[in-house]
Amino acid sequence: MTVAQPYQVTTRLLDNGLRVTASHDPLAPGAAVNLWYDVGSADDPPGASGFAHLFEHLMFAGSAHVRDGQHNVILEALGGMSNATTSPDRTNYYETVPLGAFELALWLEADRLSSLRVSRNSLATQRGVVHEEKRQRYDNQPYGDQLELMLGLGFPEGHPYATPTIGVMSHLDAASLADVQAFHTTWYRPDNASLVVVSPLADDEVFRCVEKYLGWIEPGVPLERVTPQALPPLEGVPRLRVERPVPRAVLDLLWRAPSVTHADRPAVGFAMAVLAIGQASRLHRDLVRNRGIAQGVGTSDLGFTGGTSLVSLGAAPVADGDLAALEQAILEHLEKLIAEGPTPAEMSLARAQIERNWYAELAGLLHRADAINEAVVVFGDAGYVNHQLDRWLAVTADDVTKAAATWLQPENRAVLEYEVAS
Repeated sequence: MTVAQPYQVTTRLLDNGLRVTASHDPLAPGAAVNLWYDVGSADDPPGASGFAHLFEHLMFAGSAHVRDGQHNVILEALGGMSNATTSPDRTNYYETVPLGAFELALWLEADRLSSLRVSRNSLATQRGVVHEEKRQRYDNQPYGDQLELMLGLGFPEGHPYATPTIGVMSHLDAASLADVQAFHTTWYRPDNASLVVVSPLADDEVFRCVEKYLGWIEPGVPLERVTPQALPPLEGVPRLRVERPVPRAVLDLLWRAPSVTHADRPAVGFAMAVLAIGQASRLHRDLVRNRGIAQGVGTSDLGFTGGTSLVSLGAAPVADGDLAALEQAILEHLEKLIAEGPTPAEMSLARAQIERNWYAELAGLLHRADAINEAVVVFGDAGYVNHQLDRWLAVTADDVTKAAATWLQPENRAVLEYEVAS
């Protein structure tokens, strides 16, 4: 189903290589400014993991005309907000502002792109901020190292996706000012960026303002980047058991999966939804409600864009539950799905879930701008945001059966057993 009333999207390429997409929404209460740099933790230099994420912080550390930490302060004083996120495949900076602050938001982005001040002091400060973030979100958080362990099981050592985005703290501690400045010069340039603006402004006005504030910034030298190649399925059922001071045990079954752009990804998504998304899913109905051997079940898709991604089926056993029995029960359901496929009712429910989640995401300006930027950068067409749902709703039961047989074979899994420390 194509979006009933398609979002207006118009893209232009500036002379300096910046991709600019204007999405006119006459009902928008302000402007969403969403800037993707085509660099993520997968692009971190060897032995320098965490650089991409570090720059998410350094970009708020001051520029030629803005003092350290003032980017957010300036916008918040006018009723706006600003933040950033880093993934393995991109770094995203975004603002939502009243319409009167739209040009200011563009000026702020231009100032830190063209004249970021990375000093020894700012590097030390932001490095400390990243250390604290790691302590809070990873080291001192129940299950804080779960993602790191999953990535280590799913990807070989040295693979661009094998290390969490936050990186290794010793790598950041060893980074010199010259290393950090070189990273900014390499990746932070208009020809490696995509800007999306969702607002009530006319397209021509958006393009005029972007050209005024960002069009003068010079592009960099051509990039030579290596896209991660697709990996074969896992072999030998790699297994890792750890004990941690956590409230309950967790079991994760992992598979190497198709990347975001792969033709099979929607069908794999349907398979995971049938198995473990929502209280009507197979695993919840059987393991939680009927047999009472699990407290909860779930699934995740890391959504990587380069070659290979990772999906998981997870379950938490009841107190003193047997992880081996829980694993066997999950595998039995998976084998049945591969052998018989999903039912019409399961397909209908999965379609409804996917459709609801997609429209909910597009409802807010901030998330819609981000979805449009994904369409531009990952799929090469801003208009894809109006048709992306078609790709998913076209999935048939046969597609799901074939995808499960291709990507989710039990013998191609990895297993993470997360036990409560005795």
